[in-house]
Amino acid sequence: MSNLWVIKDTDGNITNPCIKGEESWVKANFDHVEAFVAPTTPEPTAEEEARMWRNNELLATDNTPSDHSQYDAIIGYRVSLRSWPSQESFPATRPTLGS
Repeated sequence: MSNLWVIKDTDGNITNPCIKGEESWVKANFDHVEAFVAPTTPEPTAEEEARMWRNNELLATDNTPSDHSQYDAIIGYRVSLRSWPSQESFPATRPTLGS
């Protein structure tokens, strides 16, 4: 259980989530209190993770010079990356360079 407590109004709303205090002090000075529970960050969905991966792949190939030996393959890969979210295989099967 938390060592910190937050102050609430009579309707049960936290008045200011930045104000926290030790249990004995908060309970002695305020009528409505609640144990502080730190917020948790939700886990990204498979689709969100796939989009993050795709965006990183696009960034990694953004500045490919036109005289690169695999320039045409990289351009095709970027097209596949951009269209991937609208395909049935999204997010299960990732596009690959050269396919």
